[in-house]
Amino acid sequence: MASYKFEAKTTAGKTVSGTIKAKNETDARVRLRAEQLEPLRIVPVLAAGDKGTGPVPLKDLQVFTRQFATLVSSGIQIVQCLEMLSNSSSCLPLKAVLNQVIEDVNKGKTLAASLDEHPKAFDKLYRNLIRTGEESGVLEVVLGRLAIYIEKTVKLRGKLKSAMMYPVVIIVVAVAVITGIMVFVIPKFKEMFSSKGKDLPELTQMVINLSEGFLSYWWLIIFVGALIWVTFIQYINTSNGRKVFDHFSLRIPILGSIIQKGCIARFSRTLSTLLASGIPVVEALDVSAKVVNNNDIEVAIMESKESILKGRSIAEPLIKHPIIPNMVSQMISIGEQTGSMDSMLAKVADFYEEEVDVSVAGLSTLLNRY
Repeated sequence: MASYKFEAKTTAGKTVSGTIKAKNETDARVRLRAEQLEPLRIVPVLAAGDKGTGPVPLKDLQVFTRQFATLVSSGIQIVQCLEMLSNSSSCLPLKAVLNQVIEDVNKGKTLAASLDEHPKAFDKLYRNLIRTGEESGVLEVVLGRLAIYIEKTVKLRGKLKSAMMYPVVIIVVAVAVITGIMVFVIPKFKEMFSSKGKDLPELTQMVINLSEGFLSYWWLIIFVGALIWVTFIQYINTSNGRKVFDHFSLRIPILGSIIQKGCIARFSRTLSTLLASGIPVVEALDVSAKVVNNNDIEVAIMESKESILKGRSIAEPLIKHPIIPNMVSQMISIGEQTGSMDSMLAKVADFYEEEVDVSVAGLSTLLNRY
């Protein structure tokens, strides 16, 4: 059972607080009412040693950020905003984290410092933007930008997942069909040909032998397949394996182009949001490189960071990388010259998000045709 902190009223009208064990929030309310207490506020409690753990689903973070931006822009105090959002949220990890954040803010910590205690729930980009918003006094503006950024990230991630699912479904169906033919269809053909007593053509005999081998050693085939899959997963989780996989993934026909466009859109959107919120360009490049999730593109971005530190332009090293489209390098170069890099990057992000949408739709049409 989980632990919940509560505030409740007694039958005499006195407000009391404490903790209660329950299966969920509804169960906690039932238990309190059984003790003749009327619950006013119930929030989940993180277990001992769990402070700062537990990622929050991106969609829940999206809703929270949008609502938080709306409440703050309405002039409501931060603690009250957090309490309202905690009470209304159905996401237990988020409720638990917000409960800790509320306590820290009430103790005198800044909102950014409180969020720093929960790096798995709020990533570096999120925390840096909140810190900038607090220090510059434009928290509601920064929250609005964050909300737009997360909304577009959720949308882009959904499109990329959709693109990845099509080939997976095709492969699964193909394997199922081939297995069905090997197990059920080929043996019937063998019986039919055997009854006629004729010699079989080489190709037909080879297919029958393959079917017999599959039926005799299916357990070995499954074992070897599982072993290959586990080895592959372990390899790509290593540093070198991830580099090889990222390099190869960008060169897969059709899918590689979609992955590249998604990475460029994510990089452009992140850097645009950070620069528009006043984050220094070197720090913004460092954060943007981490959200790309592709080693080849991350290397190109980090070279831009080194270029800035040496007093050169961001675009200069990007032009040398074939993995970075010329349009992106040119737009960044124009943005640097005109002092409007954040707006230029936003246009790049819009363009490539649209390109991902068109590519996924085209892939869907192609697969449906066949």
